[in-house]
Amino acid sequence: MLAILWILTNVLLQAPASERPAKLDFEFFRSKVQPIFLARRPGHARCYACHSQGTPFRLQALSDGSQSWDEDQSRRNFEAALRVVVPGNPERSTLIRMPLATEAGGVRFHPGGKHWSSSSDPECQTIAAWIRGATGSD
Repeated sequence: MLAILWILTNVLLQAPASERPAKLDFEFFRSKVQPIFLARRPGHARCYACHSQGTPFRLQALSDGSQSWDEDQSRRNFEAALRVVVPGNPERSTLIRMPLATEAGGVRFHPGGKHWSSSSDPECQTIAAWIRGATGSD
């Protein structure tokens, strides 16, 4: 088992940077992705309304009276988001595919509805940029 892990690690480290999975940036997530979960959209609930309770992608509950998450809550949201993305590959990441229209490459059903009609939507593009490795300084 250790030999297999050693081989996989060495193969990954020797791969060109363009073939390695992106390292996802917490600051970009916190400042640009996380606000999307609180955004109000006509005809839809905010992502936070459902994803703060009873879903596999679970966002932290906002503190009473707060309009955003604190550092610790943001780190927990970041960890939750990491479970629903494929670093470097937005097209395979459920964080994008669930709210994306089926005809644009999204999954067939999302209980919260389809928030984006195309992957060109600015929110979708922001999340895709993060998944591809954008950083807080970008």
